Order: sequence, then structure tokens, then C-alpha cells
Amino acid sequence: MKLTRRSFVGMTTALAFAAGSPDWKSRATEILARIKPPQFPNRDFDILKYGAQPNANSSRAIAQAIDACSSAGGGRVVIPRGVFLTGPIHLKTNVNLHLSEGATLKFSTDRKDFPTVFTRFEGVECMNYSPLIYAFEQSNIAVTGPGTLDGQANRENWWVSKTKGQDDRVRLFDMAAKNLPVSERVFGQGHDLRPNFIQPYRCQNVLIEGVTILNSPMWEIHPVLSNNVTVRDVSISTHGPNNDGCDPECCRDVHISGCTFDTGDDCIAIKAGRDHDGRRVNTPCENLVIENCTMKDGHGGVSLGSEVSGGIRNVIVRDCQMSSPNLDRALRIKTNSYRGGVIENIAFHNVTVGVVKNDVIQLDYYYDKDPGGPYPPVFRNIDIGEVTSQKAVYALNFRGYPSDPIVDVRVSHCRFNNASKGDLIENVKGLVLDDVLVNGQPLKA
Repeated sequence: MKLTRRSFVGMTTALAFAAGSPDWKSRATEILARIKPPQFPNRDFDILKYGAQPNANSSRAIAQAIDACSSAGGGRVVIPRGVFLTGPIHLKTNVNLHLSEGATLKFSTDRKDFPTVFTRFEGVECMNYSPLIYAFEQSNIAVTGPGTLDGQANRENWWVSKTKGQDDRVRLFDMAAKNLPVSERVFGQGHDLRPNFIQPYRCQNVLIEGVTILNSPMWEIHPVLSNNVTVRDVSISTHGPNNDGCDPECCRDVHISGCTFDTGDDCIAIKAGRDHDGRRVNTPCENLVIENCTMKDGHGGVSLGSEVSGGIRNVIVRDCQMSSPNLDRALRIKTNSYRGGVIENIAFHNVTVGVVKNDVIQLDYYYDKDPGGPYPPVFRNIDIGEVTSQKAVYALNFRGYPSDPIVDVRVSHCRFNNASKGDLIENVKGLVLDDVLVNGQPLKA
């Protein structure tokens, strides 16, 4: 085999795992040293001074305050105490949208209020309804404060189930498979592809801090192709369809900390584009530290995939708590041979899991499809340590392909109690089990 730089790096990392000394702590320190939340000038732009009124549509006043703030070189656009109604908000460079104590922004559910913008829907680029808070190619932006963002989505508006919505979804995926230009993948008005809540797209230096987020049409916090992203001390409670909590997609250097997630889908889902579109954009999601978070309801506490065609690498999850009879899994890594993707250098440490409905840890090549696709997935260099759980179906559920195994997984110093089916491990090459108890019995490779 020809030894390329990429294969050499992969070999040395694999050797570290085999020796029992993965370097995830120093990798986390290195990532965090690069992540610097944006700073803003000490200037406030109160929306009341631009004509906003409580319990009235304040869209124009908010837009004017954002324009004035950005033009002046930056500062805070302040939402004062009270309830204010608004359509989509578009952030600009050097603007911190700050929600004061007792402030609530309630977003319109009238689709006519939503312009069509360049965005993504489930990992595929398109022209669609503007996210509720959107920024495109901006730098130094933030949404902060102890106030509340309420998308007002429910089963009477955004969450309503329509056959046309599924038709639009299939049509978009077909357009991407045929490599139709994004400018021709036009949805929005007259269609049913729901928008995300907060989406910085191709942005630098992003901060989401302190806010409570309720009732989104779909994914709550969705940075795309953005670098230097901080999400901290955010509380998310929403149980609609596809209501993921935080979905970094094709981003670099992301820190998520101190957040609480109670969601209708994955609490945190790391993405890298779907199928052909993910391979076309070809940008991984890399260098993420997730720590000190609490996960309640959801499909996964932290999920990697399934939109993962551009690859995911260097992810550290540590010091988190996850528990709910409505939480399907704690850590989930998922793809298939049609989606592909390389997922590598993942650490999952010091995580306390109470109750989960299915698996504590799932590594799955069989997500949504049987084998036989043209893009064999790759999971490698995964380190799991100091994880405890109190109730599950499977402690470990690892399923690679016979011809394409999962590679180099280390599980150490873990205690999995009341796992009704114990564990299921198929086609894992280089599995190391060190001091792992399932239902009080040592687990051997």
C-alpha cells in the first residue's frame, strides 16, 4: 500500500487507540484555544426608538435598528421587556441581537411574511423560506440574553402534515441528485419545506448565548459552513417534527456548552451534507467540543449524521447528562452505503446516562437502508470512556458491514446497568474493551 500523508495520520491515530492512549484531551484543549466568541462595541440600539411597540408587528423597527447598529460599527440591538411580534430577522455584521430579561420575540407563522433565501433543507442547498433568524456571509454576529424566542409553530401551521410537503422533499432530493443548480431549486411560497429557526450561513464568529427557544418550524440552531461558533447556556424546549436542538453542518471550530435540550428530534445532530449535495460541497464538519449539557427528550443525545456525506472528524463530547424515557439513544453515529461519509476521531467521555429507550451507544452502517450502495461508510478511531447508564435495551449496538467493518473502537471504564438485551457488536475491527461491565458482568471483545 502506498503510504500517503492521510493514511499515515490515520495509521498513527489508530496506533494510539490500540495502545490505549487516544489524545482527545489535548485535542479538546487545542480546539477550545482557537474558539473566541465575538466582542461588540458598547452601543445599544433599543428597538423602541425605531418605532417598535409591545404586542404589535415590530419587524420594520427591528430591521432599522439592525441597519443602524451595523452601519455605526456594531453593538447591541436590544429587545426590551415585553412581547414583540416579528417576521424573519436578518442579522448583519457586528450586530448582537440581545433579548432583555422578560423580553419575548414571537415570530409570524404567515408564510407570506417569509422571503425566499439561499438556505439548506435537511442537508441539501436550495432556495426556500427564510429562517426565522438568518445571516448570510456575515461576521461577528450574536443572539444573546435571558429572553425568549418563540417560533409559535404548532400542528395548525408549520407542523401540519401535508402530502405536498413530502412531495417537495422528494423533489428537492431528486434535483440535487441530478445536480440541478441551486438557483433552480426554488421552493418557499406555495411549498411546504419548513424553515430553520436560527441559521448563520457562511458566517464567521458566531455567538448564541442565554436565550430560551420554543416552538420552531424545524431545526432550532443550524450554523452552516460557518467557523468559530459558540453556543452556550441556551435552553431549547420544542417537540415538533424534525425539531433538532443544535445542528452544526459543515462547520469548523464549534463549542457547545451548558445547554439544555428537550426536543422532538436529536438534541444535538452534527451534519455534513446529504448524498450528492454533500459530496458536491465536500466540506466536513470538524473540531467540535460539546460539554456540560443536559439532554432530555429526543431521538439522540448527540447524533452524528445521517446527513454526513462530507465527513465528520474531531468531535469531543464530555461531562454531559442524558436521561429520559423519551430519549432514544445517548450517542448515535449513523449513515449507510448510499450516503457514505468518513466519521473519525470521536471521543465520548464522562457522560452520565440515566434512562434511554433503546441504545446507550449506537454505531450504525444500516441507517434507513440495507447495504449495497456505492459509497461505503467509514467509522474509525472512536473512544468511549467513563460512561454510566441505568436503563436501556442495548448498552452497545455496533453494526458494521462484513466487507467494510467499523475500525478502531475503544470502550473503557464504563458501567451499563439494566440493559435488557445486553450488547450487539457486529463487524468491528480493532475493538478494545477495558474494564467494561454490562449488567455487572465483564464484556470481552
